[in-house]
Amino acid sequence: MFYCGDMALSDREQRLLAEMEEALSADDPRLVSTLNGSTSRFSASIGIAIAALLGGFAILFAGLVAQLTLVGVGGFLVALVGVILLINGVTSRAANSARAGGSPKRARRSFTQGFTKGMEDRWDQRNNG
Repeated sequence: MFYCGDMALSDREQRLLAEMEEALSADDPRLVSTLNGSTSRFSASIGIAIAALLGGFAILFAGLVAQLTLVGVGGFLVALVGVILLINGVTSRAANSARAGGSPKRARRSFTQGFTKGMEDRWDQRNNG
């Protein structure tokens, strides 16, 4: 339940607050888990990437021991995919935590619009002032 300082909420306000929390949970469960602090530090995509990386190394070494070039190359490719997935997972997690939810395209666009707006303001000040 929500605590609002020393002021008690009426029954109607408590019901309204509960409905708002349910609506938020239905609309954006990831935001709710982030706000509650219940997000896992180790996401499934990063786990899959690490498993692919380790599996790729195992296949690579098995190919080396068995002296089968194609198996070694396949293991290398699996390990490479694991590295790529791991890098993508880590960078997307870092970007999401820094941005708190927006898409990279939207963040880039808002930065560009802000930068452009600042440059236009400077131009106007030079020409008008």
